[in-house]
Amino acid sequence: MPKDFVSLADWTAEDLLQILDRARQLKHLLKAGERPQTLQGCTLAMFFEKPSLRTHVTFEAGMSQLGGHAILLRPEQVGIGTREAPADVAKNLSRWVDGIVARTFSHALVEELSEVASVPVVNGLTDLLHPCQVMADLQTIAERVELKDAVIAYVGDGNNMANSLLYGASVLGLELRLATPKSHRPASRVWRRSADLAAASGARISWSEDPVEAVSGATFVYTDTWTSMGQEAEQAERRKIFADYQVNAALLEHSADAFVMHCLPAHRGEEITDEILDGERSIVFDQAENRLHVQKAVLERLIVPT
Repeated sequence: MPKDFVSLADWTAEDLLQILDRARQLKHLLKAGERPQTLQGCTLAMFFEKPSLRTHVTFEAGMSQLGGHAILLRPEQVGIGTREAPADVAKNLSRWVDGIVARTFSHALVEELSEVASVPVVNGLTDLLHPCQVMADLQTIAERVELKDAVIAYVGDGNNMANSLLYGASVLGLELRLATPKSHRPASRVWRRSADLAAASGARISWSEDPVEAVSGATFVYTDTWTSMGQEAEQAERRKIFADYQVNAALLEHSADAFVMHCLPAHRGEEITDEILDGERSIVFDQAENRLHVQKAVLERLIVPT
């Protein structure tokens, strides 16, 4: 079993399914008023370079619910790369805490922290990957259909969400159709590794420039913001590039029964309309809720002695 949770591609299908099963159990227990104290006395350091609502609250609440404690570290406090080298930060934190969540721009920074730290490191989001979100997405999908029967269409920017969905689908043998502009396809390194994983698992991954082709007959239609954190200067240009990729009523006519997914935050009226985001087919807030449960399961898996 990997020490860290940096990329879904590092994990086996069996491991990921076990985490999802435990997330389901933890959700049931919480709703029944039970909070197993599996992380009692444990401390999680959370280093966040980027703003956060869901990642911050769900990790901190999750640690509290499991009997542990979380400490938020802001970049101006720590000074990674200026005041202290990343390796030195990892070595210090390893002496004090039981795990580290890192939410950064650079994926290489999370990789360096995980290589040096002797405690588990969890990727809370980088510009390349967002594995915890995809685990919550998979939990949300599994609450509605068998994962093997899901047909997931992702429409929009080939960003960290598209990359992580590729890894999740490829490891677990799912069908994932991506529709992005040719200029904004998922990262080539992610696509190559996903193709290798899919060949082993039987996953069906595909890419097209045509959102209608991707969505037709899908059981889940997924989108994300067209302008991610750090890309604000490109927002006007991105609105033009992605104008034909909006998830709206017209697009969903090609998949009459599909559930609609979004990792949030949403730019309402851009990548998705209010009518769809707030509609009966939307399960976006179920996804957000499941961040709590799946991350608790990940933390248990990494921190609790086996």
